[in-house]
Amino acid sequence: MKAVVFALRSFGRELRSGEVVVLLAAVGLAVGALTAVGFLTDRIGKAVARQANEVLAADLRLRSQEPVPSEWSELAAEYGLDTAETLAFPSVVFAGDASALSTIKVVSEQYPLRGAVRVADQMFGEQREVDGIPEPGEVWADGTLLARVGADVGDMLSVGEIDLRVSAVLTYRPDQSIGFASLAPSLLMNIGDIERSGLIGEGSRVSYALLVAGDAQAVTDFNDAIESELPDSVRIRSQEESSERAYNAADRAQRFLSLTAIISLLLSAVAVAMSARRFAHKRMDTVALMKSLGATQRFVIAVALVQLVLLGIIGVLIGSIVGYAAEEILSRILADLFAGELPNPGLRPVVLASGSAMVLLLGFALPSLIQLRNTPPLRVLRHDAMPPAPSRLLVVGLSLAAVAALLYRSVGDARMLLVLIGGILVIAAALYLVGRALVAVIGRFRSGVGVAWRYGLANVARRGRDSAVQVVAFGLGLTVLLLLTLVRTDLLEGWRQTLDADAPNHFLINVQPHELESVGALFENNGIPAPDFTPLVRARMTLINGESVKDREYPNEDGRWLANREANLSWTAEMSSSNELLAGEWWPADYDGPPLVSIEEDAAENAGLSIGDTLSYFVAGRDIEAEIASIRKINWDSFQPNFFFVLSPGALDGMPTTYISGLKIEDEQKSMLIDLVRAHPSISVIDLGAILQQVRGIIEKASVAVQAVFVFTLAAGIAVLFAAVQSTIDERRFESAMLRALGARRRTVFSGVMAEFAALGMAAGILAAAGASILAYVVAVQLFKLPYEFSPLLWVVGLTAGVFVVCISGFFAARGAVNSAPVDVLRGTAG
Repeated sequence: MKAVVFALRSFGRELRSGEVVVLLAAVGLAVGALTAVGFLTDRIGKAVARQANEVLAADLRLRSQEPVPSEWSELAAEYGLDTAETLAFPSVVFAGDASALSTIKVVSEQYPLRGAVRVADQMFGEQREVDGIPEPGEVWADGTLLARVGADVGDMLSVGEIDLRVSAVLTYRPDQSIGFASLAPSLLMNIGDIERSGLIGEGSRVSYALLVAGDAQAVTDFNDAIESELPDSVRIRSQEESSERAYNAADRAQRFLSLTAIISLLLSAVAVAMSARRFAHKRMDTVALMKSLGATQRFVIAVALVQLVLLGIIGVLIGSIVGYAAEEILSRILADLFAGELPNPGLRPVVLASGSAMVLLLGFALPSLIQLRNTPPLRVLRHDAMPPAPSRLLVVGLSLAAVAALLYRSVGDARMLLVLIGGILVIAAALYLVGRALVAVIGRFRSGVGVAWRYGLANVARRGRDSAVQVVAFGLGLTVLLLLTLVRTDLLEGWRQTLDADAPNHFLINVQPHELESVGALFENNGIPAPDFTPLVRARMTLINGESVKDREYPNEDGRWLANREANLSWTAEMSSSNELLAGEWWPADYDGPPLVSIEEDAAENAGLSIGDTLSYFVAGRDIEAEIASIRKINWDSFQPNFFFVLSPGALDGMPTTYISGLKIEDEQKSMLIDLVRAHPSISVIDLGAILQQVRGIIEKASVAVQAVFVFTLAAGIAVLFAAVQSTIDERRFESAMLRALGARRRTVFSGVMAEFAALGMAAGILAAAGASILAYVVAVQLFKLPYEFSPLLWVVGLTAGVFVVCISGFFAARGAVNSAPVDVLRGTAG
């Protein structure tokens, strides 16, 4: 209790000391950066996830072959969730004597809960978003459907027993499928018209769905509450299961944001460690005096710990306020980019930032505090009397482990944590070794240069271990700054380029073999190159290595679903450009041997398949057995026609075959699609423009968010540089005073200090460029699956930035030491 009272009484005086201000600023900046990054990451992550949920038109979808019980909606309402009902079934639509098969989509008033329906005033015309659904007595029809029956906007369509007016052309609905099985064009209908249409009766094949949306936690709670009560026939789909392309883009966006959050924390750790080291060092004289007056080691440590915790609390409060205010400003700016208000953030960023800062503060300051208890009372008379240095490895290691655990709970990406923390530790070790080597080399080569350089290089050599530690701090700060400036831009650009500007925006499906020539000619007559057609055969897998697919054990349910569903098979002589061979060999172009099959990597993993396994398919009354010859990785972002299973040429000869094609059609060329579907009514045209726009939107918005978050990470990096300079500020102040007292000019002393920083910055810059290059390659290839090319510019910028940034940081931090009056320093009244 005495220690607590003494710590509180002396705390006000301690706050006025320079090193405490530096430590408080480091903690406050760490918490501010982490809080801002955490809040922004949390809110933008929710917004991106909400946008990705557009592919379900909801956050959660419950689908059944039976009518949706009212109890489901009532339970959702109890959790404060919005709901909408949909029905989907095939039916023939008539316009006079013309008819066509259509997918009737019947929706209730609140549809869609996520995303927006888009319509046009004419077929393949300009799209616009609409708020609401067709009025009773009206429908919105797909342009392909209207072309098939020769109708247009304003005409009447017979749907079951009623006639409904076409009030708009349906161009996009959020939950529309782009799969190859979606052959029938859509017609959107108000649920109020379904009963009098007479379309649903006993034995009708209807897919019912309840759409649910609202607060993420409420959706999770509702899911947990209803999941155990649902019959096996009901399937729940969430964002992760909806659109692989949109979800992959959203997931990658979240990982980019998480990357900045992790790096901010690691930089904060370095800043706090450097500041805490000086904090403890400055306490040594006070501790020596206390011990000479009878204070025990326990009392000394208790006082220091209480003051450290108080500093942490103040830093957490200041940082949280600053971080929240900064995030609020940024979120208002970014809200326009997300076409609406960002979701409210949770409290987890505050808890994570506060917990991490306190763990960092105690963990990295504790070794120095432990050293305080061994401070000899003799230091009152001899300031060179130092306590033995403790082993920092255990305490700092435990601190890093605790912070890693906190980050894992927040980010949930163990691989990213391992890569970044491991990479930072390796770079830090390399920097320290280079720093020690630099000290040894400079000690030999400092002769033959000017006075300022001789003084600066002598300082580097004389400080020895401290110079090496500064190289580590400067190098880590520069490494991260380079990683998040030049490399960040490269990573984001690489991500954008995964979605080719010439990616197909339309699919042609169900093209019959006899239509290939005439369809190609139609495109060429309209000035569009004839598309490449890919064959498609519907089949069902029956055996794997002679064992029934129904009885076989699978690594997971996705594998069982893949093996037991109806499969889309194709064959080709050459592997698609959007595919990459991971294992095995591709068959020769002139291969005419037994059937071989190439399988996609995730499908192989989920189904437990490997090269050499045999797959048996039942196709049109025939059994076909094929051996797995290779495993492929598919770039689904290419939007090219791709298949889980691709067979060798000749394997499917004589089987019922249709063709598909992906192609890009400009807006001014879309009118020819009307001629296409009228000339070939069996062909379905699927517009991928909305899906492409969604994925591109996620990429662009996430890129802007990363740029905004970078501001806080940049501040943390500057704090590291400033703390590194401050760690030796007392020595510099004393040295400057002595030199000036002996007649040296202030300009000469200051030039020597700048020469020292230039030498340290040069070494740190070179190592930072190397570290940033290697770490960027690992991050790009291993974490984000993106291409990365080493840039010579990074080395030029690294070396230049090392000298310039470190010298600038040193100038602002050290000028006070050089400008201090020598008499004040020698009397002990300065600083």
